[in-house]
Amino acid sequence: MNIKFINEFQDKDSLELPLLVKNITKGITQKGAPYASIVLQDKTGTIDGKMWDIKPEQEAVIALGQVQKVSCEVLKYNNALQLRIHKIEPINQDEIDLSNYIIASKVSKNDLKEVITTTIESIQNPNYKALITGLFDMVGEGFYEYPAASKNHHSFLGGLATHVVGMVKLANALCELYPQLNRDLLVSGVLAHDLGKMIELSGPITTEYTLEGKLTGHISILHGRLMQIANELNLGETEEAILLRHCILSHHGQLEYGSPVVPLVQEAEVLSFIDNLDARLNTLESALESITPGEFTQRIFAMENRSFYKPKND
Repeated sequence: MNIKFINEFQDKDSLELPLLVKNITKGITQKGAPYASIVLQDKTGTIDGKMWDIKPEQEAVIALGQVQKVSCEVLKYNNALQLRIHKIEPINQDEIDLSNYIIASKVSKNDLKEVITTTIESIQNPNYKALITGLFDMVGEGFYEYPAASKNHHSFLGGLATHVVGMVKLANALCELYPQLNRDLLVSGVLAHDLGKMIELSGPITTEYTLEGKLTGHISILHGRLMQIANELNLGETEEAILLRHCILSHHGQLEYGSPVVPLVQEAEVLSFIDNLDARLNTLESALESITPGEFTQRIFAMENRSFYKPKND
């Protein structure tokens, strides 16, 4: 089979190669014909594919979370490459080097761990430090493997820790610029805000929403776990626990974005901004990496469906 990575695909390529089946969605055309939308992945990225007029026996072969042999051609549609898939066949998974098919953080696990550990140690307020330590003891080493989302921003192995480390650096810089901010509260909010995603999402390879994730969401999940830890530490009635709960509940910034409350302390306001900034810049980085200078990206749903231009001097 061809050894070619997704970031090397070109329009009109005809390919037969192994790719990881990341996601499958079934649909029906306006004429009533069944088809499957399939997201395929290797270590360089993901690509959308369509399998038209799919037969039940063809559908039965497709295995979510496995690397399979894909026969396809590459097409350009709406300024983005996608695949017209002709056939998908099974491969012996014992012969697969999975590292070729998992998108991983550009930052090493050791470097991520060092920043997180140092940041927790730097928290001066003993109540914030105890609450954050309790949360990280709860989630364990898996924190350094989880993605931050099933798609869009930081949706890769180690994405959650990468997102948090980026936000920690932003928080530290803003606290230098604006001494009015309580660094202990802001940094604690950054460290904690997305830990509920480790229960909301299934894992780094086939990232889907769990039942609890679908029904309650990561904000509510984490708020419940934090209250449990705070009560176990006899800190449930402290102002620190209440403020940290508020930061978690309000970190999406607006009610229509899923926050049960809006930010009402300045650290919560800043947390929502830097969360959004880090997520958006990661989304843009991924989108712009896949095009050549002088082109526009395809419309990006997470960026209000806008297309972004990549300047030629990049």
